[in-house]
Amino acid sequence: MLHQNLTQKQQLKINPQQLQMLELFHLTTLQLEQRIIHELEENPIIEEKTDNDDTAATTSKDDVQEYQDWDEYGYDDVPDYKTENKHYYQQDDMPDKPIIARRDFREDLKEQLSAIKMSEAEATFAHFIIDNLNEKGFLETSLDTLADDYSLKTMSWIEADDADKILKNIQHLEPAGVGSRTLQECMMLQLRRMNTKRPDVKAAIRILEDFYTDLKGRNFEKIEEALGIDEEELRMVLELMANLNLNPIGTTEEKTNVESIIPDFIVTHRDDGVEVCLANQRSSNLFINNRMKSMVKDAEKGKDQRTFQYLKSKLNSAEWFVNAIRQREGTMLNVINAIVQYQYDYFLEGDKSLLRPMILKNIAERVGVDISTVSRITCNKYVQTPFGTILLKDIFSEGIENKQGAIVSNKVIQKEIEEVIKTEDKKTPYSDQQLAAVLATKGFNIARRTVTKYREHLQIPVAQMRAFWA
Repeated sequence: MLHQNLTQKQQLKINPQQLQMLELFHLTTLQLEQRIIHELEENPIIEEKTDNDDTAATTSKDDVQEYQDWDEYGYDDVPDYKTENKHYYQQDDMPDKPIIARRDFREDLKEQLSAIKMSEAEATFAHFIIDNLNEKGFLETSLDTLADDYSLKTMSWIEADDADKILKNIQHLEPAGVGSRTLQECMMLQLRRMNTKRPDVKAAIRILEDFYTDLKGRNFEKIEEALGIDEEELRMVLELMANLNLNPIGTTEEKTNVESIIPDFIVTHRDDGVEVCLANQRSSNLFINNRMKSMVKDAEKGKDQRTFQYLKSKLNSAEWFVNAIRQREGTMLNVINAIVQYQYDYFLEGDKSLLRPMILKNIAERVGVDISTVSRITCNKYVQTPFGTILLKDIFSEGIENKQGAIVSNKVIQKEIEEVIKTEDKKTPYSDQQLAAVLATKGFNIARRTVTKYREHLQIPVAQMRAFWA
């Protein structure tokens, strides 16, 4: 028998327009530019105001005077090469150095990936992962987060098993270690490409798999006993591990002079403080074509309902898109203003030691938006400041209490760890326990395991490996 039951339940659903708005928040300046170009091509109702629109209707005095005094200039004896050169080089100094074209390592990875057999959806997600690698070739964002962001962007779901399989394909590309998530995984990927029948390679893999914690704690006696090797054999294995490349792509210092980052925000210093603005504000140039808008009204009065429905959908889409761009820029300005006010001393001086502990929740409460909105707006966004271009996510940090009871950003602790390691005796470097003791003398009481976590985040190897490099 069939039964009918009436039930009431509450559900929270996100409509498609909200999803598209969240996607717009996530886009960088370059990605937004491509999205706007796509909308302008697809929707005839949206138009963009250009600089030529203001000057096309008027004729300048220079244009009128173009052919006056021709006799004076037409037959002068200035060599042609001088006038020709001025068309190409407006500055006085000629370029004295050839411009070297360099390819981004991500393009090389995508070319290598084309040789691997996979579906179009898998290849698209693989490109998405490659684009999220940092400058050293590491994947700092978790696969779950990447899968969620990809699903939100493309409106298609990717399973966790498929994401892990695609990442493994990327990790098989050259150079060895690219796509690794941790220093341990980076070393493992390189060792597995060697002759795994070699005793030192086999022992190194075993140490990383089963005794990585003991290796970080310098518990060498336990490793020797478990592997059945003596001190000299362990030293050979550690020498092999010390020669592994901990930076698959190479040093970022080589790239800073040739790579350019398009900032999303610009912070400038004024006499009365700090001024914040968007690097490229597009909403003021986008508008609805009034002629096309009137066509929609005329089509509504006509008999062709298909034409009316088409134009009406395009008009609604155009109005939503223009308003969405304005809302995006307004929210971005509110967020960056809140961040600059929260970290005012840092943006004024540029000193990392002035960074205050700041999490997404602090900014979300100030702006009055959801934490996820702040996360998407700050993701992969850069700020151009008088002291350099910085990644916005790098400003966020947890807080740690020092001896004086003040809450200090963990970025300050990480900077102190880097400074201590730079000044240590290279032949007898500090262990993590010793680093914790040195930091305690500077007023930072943190546990050894916290020092280990920050050292690994900075991708600094353990003391034993640093000693081999000395």
